[in-house]
Amino acid sequence: MNDNQPKPSLWERLQFLALGPRDLLLYAISLNYDTFLWAFERLSPAYLDWSSRIRARRAFFRAVKEVPAYKQFIAKQGLNGGTIPETDKDSYIKAFPTESRCVGGRLPDCDTMIDESSGSTGTPYNWVRSLPERHHSHQFISYFARYCFGSNPWITINAFSMGAWATGLNMGIALQRNGVVKNTGPDLDKIFKTLAFFGPQYPYLILGYPPFLKQLIDAAQAKGFPIHEYHLNALVGGEGMSEGLRDYLLQRFQRVYSGYGATDLEIGMCGETPLSVAIRRLARNNEEVRNKLFGNDSRLPMVFQFNPLMHYIEVNDNREVVFTITRSSLLCPRIRYNVHDEGGVMQFDEMQRSLAAVGYDIEDLVTPKTRRSLRMPFLWIYGRRDFTISVMGANIYPEDLEQCLYAEPELAQITKSFCQSLSESANGAVRPRFIFELETEPTEELRKRFSESMLSRLVDLNADFREAWHEYPETLVPEIELYRVGEGPFKQDSTRIKQTRKV
Repeated sequence: MNDNQPKPSLWERLQFLALGPRDLLLYAISLNYDTFLWAFERLSPAYLDWSSRIRARRAFFRAVKEVPAYKQFIAKQGLNGGTIPETDKDSYIKAFPTESRCVGGRLPDCDTMIDESSGSTGTPYNWVRSLPERHHSHQFISYFARYCFGSNPWITINAFSMGAWATGLNMGIALQRNGVVKNTGPDLDKIFKTLAFFGPQYPYLILGYPPFLKQLIDAAQAKGFPIHEYHLNALVGGEGMSEGLRDYLLQRFQRVYSGYGATDLEIGMCGETPLSVAIRRLARNNEEVRNKLFGNDSRLPMVFQFNPLMHYIEVNDNREVVFTITRSSLLCPRIRYNVHDEGGVMQFDEMQRSLAAVGYDIEDLVTPKTRRSLRMPFLWIYGRRDFTISVMGANIYPEDLEQCLYAEPELAQITKSFCQSLSESANGAVRPRFIFELETEPTEELRKRFSESMLSRLVDLNADFREAWHEYPETLVPEIELYRVGEGPFKQDSTRIKQTRKV
């Protein structure tokens, strides 16, 4: 290390030393699900916050010392008043070769897995991970699933896309810790054959993207498959999910929870818990609660809890969440990495006080069966900033459109996926364009119904849109396009792994 590289202060060194024995103790505790749960029911939010921050600081100095690319990045960017600069795909991943971003500046000869991001926002990327870091990720996913769905064994049907994608393979490996797994991928016929083969005497956990599980329900109804005879739970991820879509899935699934992650970082970083879902559903139905917790925003964010001993999460001035993975097992450390998702963070005791301020006891939000509340901090996510469209100063988010769609069950049932963009006429006039992929034949009558429903729901839901609508009613009438499955802009997307996107 040369003299120009940042070095920890004496006080930081002492705190790093203090973490040593605690790390050994917490590692021992984490080896068993019950002791892991016991710890997070009792560790104070103040300690978890301190420990998370110190771990992130230690990870920063370790990366500067051991990772050639990060050493160059910091030397070039500098520390502005001691503030560590953010990294993201453009400033760090594209700027340095994979080997340079690894500890020691090279790919190991063994015990390394390469994942590929979906490329749904551009060019696919390769991400290398060590065996220990994948082990820790799988363990946390396994614990999270056990906490949400119980300890009794089940058959897991993994309907995430298989192949090089990070989610499918890793979710299958993680859930093997909890029971039997069959990796079908998003193949409806294979899923129905698996359910029929093993029969309704077994409980099932089905993994997949939220819109795909909606397709599963709709396909079962269309072909007369007796899905109502089965005991089904669902673990979803990969994209956002509205409470309207959860309600739709709960017609056939007993419990539906979502995980949050990013291939840039790792899967399963955060997860919905019975408590976080109860808070979100309370905020959906109570504007005072929503404003108190999340501020004045038309969107209802997804709400998760996360392990602060594995991840340190901050929020920047643009309301984007910034992640540092604090474990020493990472082959390619990510320090203050920004995937450009908008959201926020709140410690458990802060959430407790905020709910109390509007008349709710956090311990009353879960049933006795799930009363073992984990004192982990909360993360809420609105979605990717890049997918927002703006018209006449009004932002329209994919989450808004999804809420509007699932408020109309008959329209939701025939919709496979949707996307949004801006439509520009020859004279330069711009209006929102909503595009829906339908399981039925588009008609002019159906197009008018979509137009009237989406406009009406959006005016009710989004305050900025409502204000702009009063001033520019003609400009804000959305352009509606309807296509059969695999037609129009969806023609090239038969192999896409995520159903909702922007064009």
